[in-house]
Amino acid sequence: MQNSIGNVALSNVWGRLNNAMIVRGKGSFVFDDQGNRFLDFTSGIGVTSTGHCHPRVVKAVQSQANQLLFGQMNCMLPEMSARYAKALVAKTPETIETFFFANSGAEAVEGAVKLARMATGRPNIIAMEGGFHGRTAMTMALTSSKSVYRAGYQPLPSGVFFTPFPSGFYYQEFQHHWDSKQTVSFCLQQLKHLFKTQSSPEETAAIIIEPVLGEGGFVPAPSGFLQELRKICDSSGILLIVDEIQSGFGRTGKMWAHEHSGIVPDVLTMAKGIASGLPMSAIGASQELMSKWPVGSHGGTYGGGSAVAMAAAMATLEVIEEEGLLENAAKMGGYLKQQLEALVERLPQKVDVRGKGLMVGVEWVRDGQPESQMAKNLQSKCLEDGLMLLICGPGGNVIRWLPPLNVTQDEIDAGLRVFEAALSQFGGNPSA
Repeated sequence: MQNSIGNVALSNVWGRLNNAMIVRGKGSFVFDDQGNRFLDFTSGIGVTSTGHCHPRVVKAVQSQANQLLFGQMNCMLPEMSARYAKALVAKTPETIETFFFANSGAEAVEGAVKLARMATGRPNIIAMEGGFHGRTAMTMALTSSKSVYRAGYQPLPSGVFFTPFPSGFYYQEFQHHWDSKQTVSFCLQQLKHLFKTQSSPEETAAIIIEPVLGEGGFVPAPSGFLQELRKICDSSGILLIVDEIQSGFGRTGKMWAHEHSGIVPDVLTMAKGIASGLPMSAIGASQELMSKWPVGSHGGTYGGGSAVAMAAAMATLEVIEEEGLLENAAKMGGYLKQQLEALVERLPQKVDVRGKGLMVGVEWVRDGQPESQMAKNLQSKCLEDGLMLLICGPGGNVIRWLPPLNVTQDEIDAGLRVFEAALSQFGGNPSA
């Protein structure tokens, strides 16, 4: 099915799943220039949250384009930016009431680090092993999901320290055969040890965490761990930055993944699904915290100024609410997990199906080793048969499912049929 795009004037630095020339998207599908159709369960790595070209988002973009394309935030206040900020307040935790807008997730994380350092007067940041936060120098320094994201660019900015993320399957299969409670206890002990040996609480501005590891393997953080982090931050004057760039805007069946644990962040970073495909991101915090960011100490030419992106973001919020996409993500995600578990239970490998809502990972292990070739073979076969899936995890052995939030059961069933056919071809033999 796949057609090569041939020699085009694009950098080869992009790794690309599908080399077909895509010309159109609609809902859960994209179409190439040869008329082939692909079921897109990547959603642009979680970006096209309402599907490709949702009519309401398209209409909002078209309407806004006739009014105002761009208004630079240092020069004027675009009305749509003010409207969207007010609408977003209603969708975030009570303490998240003020926003700085930017263009990408990396910009949001970098800005959040600057805010934390400025507000606390402390230099250091603690990040989680396995986390992914972006591709700028600062966000690479915070990233440890795969060495390829950092290799060749070091030395990176200093003041970053890593502590273990409680990846239950990892500690169960590859390390000590611990259960979730033992894993959480160990990771909390390691954090406390870090405070004693590398960065004391008094010099730590923030701890940053993804409530569900994205590139690190689609691993949800146990509620108990997040709750203890919140207590530690509260007792030490450390800010808790929750990175919801991939897990936010309904992806896990709630507006924010941290809601599953009942915690409230000090700083919330968001992007990807925020505007259904237009480049946009945001940092959210309390007014009190934002007021500690001196005027002019942070900014950006395009941040907050794209009225078109703001219109798309406003329409995205409306679609999520009015079309019941949180409920659909929870229901369809539960169905997807159940069906995947049934498909893999007969296989000789150890397979872990995990995730929340429509953020589901399937990890392949054989004899205590990541089975990356199996994941690659399945991904390749699925693409050949019209289903787009991504791979993640340090071992390259986790297939991730990211359908749009308005995916239907019929579409999930169609994807599962392709996946089952790939499983039947490779079975338990990754080199078949």
